Amino acid sequence: MKHTNGHLRHGMLTRRSLVGGLTAAAGLMLAGCGRSEPKQPAQDQSRQPQSSPSPAPAPAAAMTVYRDPSCGCCEAWAEIARNAGYQVRVIDHPDMPSIKRQYGVPDELQSCHTTIVEGYAIEGHVPLKDVKRLLSERPRQLKGIAVAGMPLGSPGMEVPEGTRQPFQVMAFDAAGGISTFGEVEA
Repeated sequence: MKHTNGHLRHGMLTRRSLVGGLTAAAGLMLAGCGRSEPKQPAQDQSRQPQSSPSPAPAPAAAMTVYRDPSCGCCEAWAEIARNAGYQVRVIDHPDMPSIKRQYGVPDELQSCHTTIVEGYAIEGHVPLKDVKRLLSERPRQLKGIAVAGMPLGSPGMEVPEGTRQPFQVMAFDAAGGISTFGEVEA
């Protein structure tokens, strides 16, 4: 069999075509992470359906969302926060593990993005009702709250067919302690 521009004749796979195929398959599996919803006119955005209610925060709290540049679901979560009245700045950061270490996010609670708001870390796809509760109660012992992983149906991880995986909002403190913060959402 002869090589032609990096490919074998007779339909055989090369390393390059195999890697390309695997990359495409991985992209399809992460399609929920990379999709974006069409923008609606400003007057209709407050009526957009969301997976959970997004209560308005105290006057325009500022959030900084750190995300891996290749992840689109982080931007979807940031847009939900913007629609709820938060002032959101998204920063692409190629070394997300360093951000998580800097803000004390326990390994078992890590997700795709880390948000900092009023001194607290918000890890992953946390519903904004829980962010609002954290900011209103201001528990001094906590470093932040988190939804581990990327559960389908959580804010920013909605999928067209409506699949929802159960998830729970957890709290973490500076000593590495983890406790329940919110109800299980299904």
